Amino acid sequence: MITIAELVVADEPSAWADAGFTVDGDRTVLGTVRVRAGGPDESRGRGVVSWALRDVALDGDDIDGLRTAVVDSAPSASVGAIHPNHTTAIDHVVVATPDWPRTIAALGAAGFELRRERAAGTDTAPMRQGFFRAGDVIIEVVGPRDAAGGGGPARFFGLALSVDDLDATKAFYGDRLSDPKPAVQPGRRIATLRHRELGISTAIAFMST
Repeated sequence: MITIAELVVADEPSAWADAGFTVDGDRTVLGTVRVRAGGPDESRGRGVVSWALRDVALDGDDIDGLRTAVVDSAPSASVGAIHPNHTTAIDHVVVATPDWPRTIAALGAAGFELRRERAAGTDTAPMRQGFFRAGDVIIEVVGPRDAAGGGGPARFFGLALSVDDLDATKAFYGDRLSDPKPAVQPGRRIATLRHRELGISTAIAFMST
């Protein structure tokens, strides 16, 4: 099975540390995934700019525009660091695409298995979500229900992180975190971080377990 070894974000390590993540040098560990804060890089964009995968079938250095490196290291047995904001792991990585069928096909060609799909959006702007597994992490692909006929490449949209106590996470951030609300997943709640107020370009949401 394909697993994620590392995500690279175009943020300063100090911003993630100030936001309640335990950072060692330029890295933090969320569950079994390393997140490396490479600093702002206009040539690569904002937020999550690339990932490193294990056991992926890659021809080139990207998957439909998602910059991808291949690593041979075994999955970490670590359960991650202890974070003051109560994060325990990455629940899912969100990918946005202007051409949902194209991106789904590209991920399939790389070795990912589409586990589920569902309708989303509205009647006037119908969207589609597709879900893949990368070890403990879910890859969620969101885009127009039908092929848009061109458009740009897929891009990393943001991260949803699991926490052991969402109310404690809300208390940690105060007004910089939205009030928790029911998530799509039954029995779970979700809250969105106002990341730009913390100097972070990566869109982040927190979810109860």
